[in-house]
Amino acid sequence: MTTVLLDRRGLWAFVLGVAGVTAGVLMHIPMFMMGKDMGFRLAGMPMGPDMVWGMVLIIGGCGVAAYGLLPRNVSQQIAASQEIVVSPPEDAPLSAAHWRLMAVLVVALVIDVMKPASLGFTLPGMKSEYAIGQAYASWLPLSALAGTVVGSILWGAIADIYGRKASILLSAVFFVGTSICGAMPSFAWNLGMCFMMGAAAGGMLPVTYALLAEMMPSKHRGWSLVLVGGLGSIGGYFAASAAAALLEPIYSWRILWLLNLPTGLILVMLGGFIPESAKFLLARGRKEEARRVMARFGAEARATRADEVRELARGKATALTGQAFFGKLLALSLAATCYGLVNFGLLLWLPADLVDKGYEMKLVSTLLAESALIALPTIFIAAWAYSRWSTKWSVAGSIGVTIVGLLLLLRLEIAGQGSPVIPVALLIIGTNAMIAMLLPYTAESFPLRIRGRTTGTVAACSKAGGLIAQVLAVMALVPALGLVSVAILFPTAAALGLVAWYGKETRGRDLRDLDPDGHTFDATGI
Repeated sequence: MTTVLLDRRGLWAFVLGVAGVTAGVLMHIPMFMMGKDMGFRLAGMPMGPDMVWGMVLIIGGCGVAAYGLLPRNVSQQIAASQEIVVSPPEDAPLSAAHWRLMAVLVVALVIDVMKPASLGFTLPGMKSEYAIGQAYASWLPLSALAGTVVGSILWGAIADIYGRKASILLSAVFFVGTSICGAMPSFAWNLGMCFMMGAAAGGMLPVTYALLAEMMPSKHRGWSLVLVGGLGSIGGYFAASAAAALLEPIYSWRILWLLNLPTGLILVMLGGFIPESAKFLLARGRKEEARRVMARFGAEARATRADEVRELARGKATALTGQAFFGKLLALSLAATCYGLVNFGLLLWLPADLVDKGYEMKLVSTLLAESALIALPTIFIAAWAYSRWSTKWSVAGSIGVTIVGLLLLLRLEIAGQGSPVIPVALLIIGTNAMIAMLLPYTAESFPLRIRGRTTGTVAACSKAGGLIAQVLAVMALVPALGLVSVAILFPTAAALGLVAWYGKETRGRDLRDLDPDGHTFDATGI
């Protein structure tokens, strides 16, 4: 009864926090509407007391919501979670619960990816309204990417303390709060909110992968991770470009920020369909809820064995060495860095570059939306290829498609005419398939005792590529996109060669084969 009471108190605190954040955002809407007759240009206008109090409500609401999600007796629960192993049976069939979870997480990732993807479509309008140059404007994506790096680290810890579901809900609350950028009269306020948005977005993807991996039967884990991650990434880019094409000509770039309010609230409501990790529920003593979750997803639980505890301690040992290890890690890290350079550099700069070449912003948004729409069905092919054909050559294939996209974009830049739809579509196909497969492939390619570190290294490199690109932009060192394509082309080709040489096939392989000393354990019994 005490646990239930505490959970009810937490629920009411969370609801109160969400209401406070929402109210704080709504207090900024009058400022936005004041610019209706001026093309929604608000630069230089004074901030009223309602906006100041609105920001206080947002900050306070985020704190109250976080408090409502925070479990009691955190240290005891973390210790208890180390004594529990939860794993779905290897050959369990997919149930309606699995498919429902995948669908909900795809929608969640579309909303998540849509946030940073919108930056490329807001920059041209922001540069014009705030009368700033490209170098100063580049602080915006740099702030967002710095936020994603912090979020990737911070949200991993939050997921272990709060739980997978709670960390996703906390991201949604942050998304709602960042929508006030749509009413900010100065560029500096956008920078701060963009960091907050990046932190929430950066934490969502790895937490979503972790939750899905814990719920899916091992037999279906690889393709489901690729499919959900790929659909979320491409769908998010399509949603951002479609919103820009349909709404930006009417409501200016600011509407792309204000959309964080309804989409963030949708993500909060989706929380009702996202199950909590059974391991987390058991650690909190909510055994009946954990049993229901495990029954729905075919999972089982048991206590950690003494030999596993010893191996966890041994896991601090020095990682494996040798040319094969370093070659494989270099290959995957380089591929992830190239993904970041394309996704957070080239594709973010492309809308502004096309506008500078004389394209109308509406036409640019429409072309890029068409590119994303063309790319959308191909993620199903990537998921099938990864699970049914070859993990190694599917990853290599995604890198190869990215190379072709870079070559076609280079030709377009040299020719100075033609449609960017096909080259951009190939870049979206290649990079999104690449990032959807890289993390699962990395996890399957290294032994248990270094799996977390190697997967974390590759994930960090995917953000580092974007940071490199935006630092160059801030320093006003970004050359023409043709030269950018050439600069990214060579390391991408090198990554392809390294994956082909050092990559190993993992499809259908027992991951215990990677642990000759017996560092992997069967977790199917109680």
